[in-house]
Amino acid sequence: MIPFLDLKKINEPYEADFQLKLKSVLNGGWYILGKEVQLFEESFARYCNANYCIGVGNGFDALVLIFKGYIQLGKLEKGDEVIVPANTYIASILAILQADLIPVLVEPKLETYNLDPELIVEKITSKTKAILVVHLYGQLAEMVMINEIAEKNNLIIVEDSAQSHGAISNLKSKINTQQSSAAYSFYPGKNLGALGDGGAIVTDDSELAKILYSLRNYGSKAKYYNDYIGVNSRLDELQAAFLNLKLPNLDSDNNKRRAIAKRYITEIKNDKMSLPFWDFSNNHVFHLFVIRTPKRAVLQEYLVQNNIQTMIHYPIPPHKQKAFSAWNDLSFPITEKIHNEVLSLPISPILTESEVGFIIEILNQY
Repeated sequence: MIPFLDLKKINEPYEADFQLKLKSVLNGGWYILGKEVQLFEESFARYCNANYCIGVGNGFDALVLIFKGYIQLGKLEKGDEVIVPANTYIASILAILQADLIPVLVEPKLETYNLDPELIVEKITSKTKAILVVHLYGQLAEMVMINEIAEKNNLIIVEDSAQSHGAISNLKSKINTQQSSAAYSFYPGKNLGALGDGGAIVTDDSELAKILYSLRNYGSKAKYYNDYIGVNSRLDELQAAFLNLKLPNLDSDNNKRRAIAKRYITEIKNDKMSLPFWDFSNNHVFHLFVIRTPKRAVLQEYLVQNNIQTMIHYPIPPHKQKAFSAWNDLSFPITEKIHNEVLSLPISPILTESEVGFIIEILNQY
């Protein structure tokens, strides 16, 4: 069986260095917000061409804390509306709600699965104060147009970059825009994955960064002195140590993903499935390679019978979830089509040329 994602194999090359880092952290005797976290924050900020990186417990907390930081700055107020893609993973929407803000769902483009800028404009009201842009599956949204809309309407942009580590727009900036803050996840399956939960916020906003350093640590910048009602969400020292080992290889790993994606796009020839749109630039890091087919269950079973494991990201759209029962009668036809048809193929830096060739061959025979 070709696994969808083999995390053990991905992490095997680092095993000896992981053991050394573990010993170093253990012997150092400083386990919370130590030198490994500081080193990672400096390195990841530099990697993202940003001024600040704040390590937090996970990608979800990163989003929530960005919104709460803007509330502390007076740039957002509880009850403000935040535009968000209707087809995103539920965490994006939950983060808005956790900050006591109101999510406003907007359809994506079927071509890219990312926010449709033209539909954003239709949803802007006097209560709209922010746009949560999700770079879904690893492909950057249309940030030039979205930035223009935000500037024209005085809206804050927050980027959910949980799946887009290292994606570069034609502006050559890995954070994509100077007027936003980006949330990253280091969940083990991400392009830059830890061996547990982890996250970070990247920003050029010095005022926001100052607040975030406190908010993640009980609202305190000096021990036992609390300026804000904060939380306990700090990037773990050991996970930061592991990430410090893996960060230097992120670009090369992303290039391997792009090479596999290019083969899929150019060599799969089967009109029973729709392949993802990509302009072959570095704006996509292919956290996932997602195809669409109306008979998804049939194709997925066919692939299992041929020893190829796939996954569905995601089977149920947020507005159809039981948790959001008040939204269950809403209609988002593009979103529903996406969630009913998507199927993710194996794509990772450790996938071999022969495995890729086999997957292509089996799909072409379907």
